[in-house]
Amino acid sequence: MTIRNNYVFKGHKTLLGSRYVTYGEVELPVKYDLYPKSKDGFDWGYNGSASMQLAFSMLHQLSDTDFASEYASAFCNDVVKSLNSRDWILNASVVVEWIDKNSAKSAKSNPKPDAMHLVKPPRKPKRIKTNVVKDICLRLSITQKHLAEILEVPEGTVSSWAVKNEIPRLGKKAIEFYMLNRKNQEVVDSYKNFVKLLQTA
Repeated sequence: MTIRNNYVFKGHKTLLGSRYVTYGEVELPVKYDLYPKSKDGFDWGYNGSASMQLAFSMLHQLSDTDFASEYASAFCNDVVKSLNSRDWILNASVVVEWIDKNSAKSAKSNPKPDAMHLVKPPRKPKRIKTNVVKDICLRLSITQKHLAEILEVPEGTVSSWAVKNEIPRLGKKAIEFYMLNRKNQEVVDSYKNFVKLLQTA
């Protein structure tokens, strides 16, 4: 693929809203017959049909119809969407790099039939099971024994919750109330410190 004289794509919007795109100082063909997305020509800076039309025409200028049709949406999202000024210039080499990069991805994601049996399916990530009691203790920076004291229940009760990984509804309510009360106390303490600071200033 050759890029003659380092051609560039140029976009321009007039004050009245007309939009023009050129390639190598020649108006870029809309190619509506090959990719009928927008009858209103080109646009840029968002993901609309006119932006998709521009994405296709830019790709088609430097690749083929099949590639341009398949990747117009991705190119629109990656490149055309970011062209958010009235006037812009984009070097053809940038578009070629994008085409090469995505062609390589396509080749990796579609291995040859004779090599497909060698491709191992990806392993499912192991699900790490958390413990609700341990999480609460960690969040509050306290021990299970301290939690039992706060809730005024036997330590064995909290241990039982930890083993079952389940806290009964009333226990949850009590913990929520304690956390809210602690948060409010932090606000009060912060206010008292602020008052002290004002008095000493």
